[in-house]
Amino acid sequence: MSVKSVTHLNFRGDARAALEFYRSVFGGHLAVVTYKDAGNVDDPAAADQVMWGQVAADSGFHVMAYDVPAGMPWDQGENAFFVSLRGDTAEEVTAYWEKLSAGATVVRALEPAQWSPLYGMLRDRFGVVWVVDVASEYNG
Repeated sequence: MSVKSVTHLNFRGDARAALEFYRSVFGGHLAVVTYKDAGNVDDPAAADQVMWGQVAADSGFHVMAYDVPAGMPWDQGENAFFVSLRGDTAEEVTAYWEKLSAGATVVRALEPAQWSPLYGMLRDRFGVVWVVDVASEYNG
């Protein structure tokens, strides 16, 4: 038996745009079910918002997202979570970094770190913090 953990991102009206952006970065298949699609419309203004969505790529990248209904509390917070993206090569990681950084605020530039050949942190244009690095064995 195996278990898979997938990052699930919560938005207030930006889930579709975020998923489309992540698909443009990582490729893969985008799937979206709106509140209207599911017949679960409490607020007509939110009918086309995402009740369930995901991007899944052959590379193994997988993220899920939805739009929190207006009747539920939601606070994006400052450091509630990071999405960790680890690649095998500097070229792979740099290519993702360049795409993710469009409209982002760079918290720490993508550069060598004590534990990795490359490491960086950014807050993307949707407010999601990404920590990006090249996977390597730590010999601290």
